[in-house]
Amino acid sequence: MFKYFFGIVAVQIATVALVLLAPELEGIGWLRLLIPLLVVGFFTAFWFNSIASHKSKDEVFEAKAQHAREREKIQLNAERAKTKLVQKTQQQIAKEAKITHSKANFKVGAAFAGTIGAGALMLLTELLTMGLLTISTAGGALGGYVMRARKETKLLKQINQNNDNQAGNNILKKPVKTIPKPKVKSTPKK
Repeated sequence: MFKYFFGIVAVQIATVALVLLAPELEGIGWLRLLIPLLVVGFFTAFWFNSIASHKSKDEVFEAKAQHAREREKIQLNAERAKTKLVQKTQQQIAKEAKITHSKANFKVGAAFAGTIGAGALMLLTELLTMGLLTISTAGGALGGYVMRARKETKLLKQINQNNDNQAGNNILKKPVKTIPKPKVKSTPKK
């Protein structure tokens, strides 16, 4: 506001000075007074226009900077929310997988117990060969199932460690399979 105030005061001082210095204000005298006043008003208008354009440029620059800061803040919050959602989803999937595995383990254990019980019953009813065969088959199957469960548990722990190490990059990288080069038959040299 004070920028315009000094300009207005300068125009008023110039006007008063020109009126006081004008020798006579009759006929062409008004024209001698009016032309310098128009020149002073013209330059003052350019001065005010320059001040206003600089002020508007500064305000536009500040508004752009503020919008850029807000946009960056929104993007950062969106990334954080996305990361939290991915982590929550992974935890939920792991929890559901654990529940499913425990239910499946119970069912498989019950089936193996039933098979071993049938083998023991055959042993007691003097079907010795059939009973031993049933028990050994059930034991071998149970051993294979336990070995597979341990292998899967080890793999899941390894995947969880990889995910923890990547902290934000939750995409599991698959190993790249290379395609072997086809064997080219060499032509016999002549």
